Amino acid sequence: MTPLDELQALADPTKAAEMQAYHKVPRVYLGATVPQIEDLTDRWRAELTLDDRIALAADLWETNIHEARLAAAKLLTQARIRPDEAAWELITSWVPDFDGWALADHASIAGQKRLVADPSRLDAVETWVTSPHMWTRRAALVMTLPWTKQNFPKEQDLAIRARVLGWCATLATDRDWFIQKAVAWWVRDLSKHDAEAAREFLAAHGETLKPFARKEAARHMTKP
Repeated sequence: MTPLDELQALADPTKAAEMQAYHKVPRVYLGATVPQIEDLTDRWRAELTLDDRIALAADLWETNIHEARLAAAKLLTQARIRPDEAAWELITSWVPDFDGWALADHASIAGQKRLVADPSRLDAVETWVTSPHMWTRRAALVMTLPWTKQNFPKEQDLAIRARVLGWCATLATDRDWFIQKAVAWWVRDLSKHDAEAAREFLAAHGETLKPFARKEAARHMTKP
């Protein structure tokens, strides 16, 4: 069986219909679960060379089947990939295809690993902040979430954190719900590890956010 055959063997028409109704994005859904897909991709990752994994991920993404695209992202979600330029280029080539939060988030998690491995790639990601494609703008924040989570960031990490907070400030004026949610997500996660920086951001830009986003961003913060 080919990898696509293995995915299709997991099809559950009832679940597929439920997934299509939930995601509301017009594509084929098989009805396979994330754990089922992870079982397959874990095995494929162990069996295939890096070049073959990248080729398979590219082919799976091109099918435009929900579970196949999810599997493509899972194949490249790995902290250590060497060399990883081809993997990064493939992940970024998917960004213009993002059209819903689920696949966008799975692919962005793969992108997070490659950004942490080589932060110089943030120069390219910064150009996404002004993209006319909403999901590309959102990906700039989702892919940089690792920099919200360090309790003891190095100087370079603090600089990156400040840089992305600048992107958040730019996107705080964006009225799209998903962008507002992404800004809130970034600041909320940051507040768990650097409450002062999150509080300063909200003091400067909180009134620009929609009320729901402002509330979400401050969810884990106590009053000074």
